[in-house]
Amino acid sequence: MAPVGTRWRIAATLLLALLLQACNETELYTGLDQRQANEIVATLMRHDIPAERIAGEQGGMTVAVQESRFADAMAVLDQSGLPKREFSTLGDIFKSDGLVSSPVEERARMIHGLSQELSSTISDIDGVLSARVHLVLPENDPLRQELIPSSASVFIRHRDTVAMRDLIPQIKMLVANGIAGLSYDNVSVILVPVEAPAADSGSNGGFVTFMGLWLHAESLTRAMWLVYGLAAAVIALAGALGYAIWRQRRRVYILDPSVPVKMP
Repeated sequence: MAPVGTRWRIAATLLLALLLQACNETELYTGLDQRQANEIVATLMRHDIPAERIAGEQGGMTVAVQESRFADAMAVLDQSGLPKREFSTLGDIFKSDGLVSSPVEERARMIHGLSQELSSTISDIDGVLSARVHLVLPENDPLRQELIPSSASVFIRHRDTVAMRDLIPQIKMLVANGIAGLSYDNVSVILVPVEAPAADSGSNGGFVTFMGLWLHAESLTRAMWLVYGLAAAVIALAGALGYAIWRQRRRVYILDPSVPVKMP
């Protein structure tokens, strides 16, 4: 028969497994770097949504939340513009691969690289959630009398608390000066304000602590019943075990009273 310490360790393991099942977690994003994971977890915690960072085997980070709060977490991250998009740099686009590209491919890669660089710069402005820059750089024939002018369109999602319209002239100047032959008047900016999610500073988001774990209110009752049921099962098992030992000792004493058996 297994020692008492071993039996209690088995019972504790079963209890932990049941608690983990009660607060089942689901992955939000995988393959994140440490900064992205920290930003996501910090944002969710400000809105009382407990989140966990899990280190991957290949160095990437995974952020997980309780399954019951998955929809709330995704809504908060979407309104916060997280995780932030990673933009390609000119160095990435023109990375040497040993192949010879055609002039058309080189031009397309150049336009894409410039668009990525400008999008990344505009995304660094405070209050910008996401930004995209679309460039139209026609390849004009120098012999043509009427040249097609270059143009650019800038799409920006930003917090509604930021006066982004006041920055439109600076944004247009930034894009115009970043592209050769592009004039200020041919840069258009489209702004889409996004209402910032309000943090519930005075509440715990429906979460309570139970045995050192954060549990959602709707999962607390189930977890408590699981704990009480497991405790009752352990007590019943201990009682049955004690009764079996008593019966065994009594049987030995009846068969051979000369054997020194300590009766409880």
